[in-house]
Amino acid sequence: MKHISILAAKFFAVEIDRESQSAFMMFNGQKGHEDEPIRQAQTFIEENVTAKISIEDLASKFAIGRRNFERRFKKATNNTPVEYIQRVKIEAAKKSLETGHKNVNEVMYDVGYSDVKAFRPVFKKV
Repeated sequence: MKHISILAAKFFAVEIDRESQSAFMMFNGQKGHEDEPIRQAQTFIEENVTAKISIEDLASKFAIGRRNFERRFKKATNNTPVEYIQRVKIEAAKKSLETGHKNVNEVMYDVGYSDVKAFRPVFKKV
């Protein structure tokens, strides 16, 4: 029931002076493409949200050159790999803040960030 109330709140939340609801948007990944290695990379990112994942490691793991991996990833998802990793981590942080009792620093560490100065601007941007 709590899950439904959170979804309803996101849908109906309206703040004065806010021009869009994008802050309440839920990121579900963009997997409606045909590039299977990129889809596997997306799943790997989502399943390893706490890990520090480099683009080189991803490209190597899926046997694709780095530049080709980045190009294919951007074409398939409309995000660079770095943007996608950030979005996945921020979505995990949002869910944790909505449903848990941890403070921002605890959540930040849980999703793989160790520096508040790095986490806050990314959180606000996403």
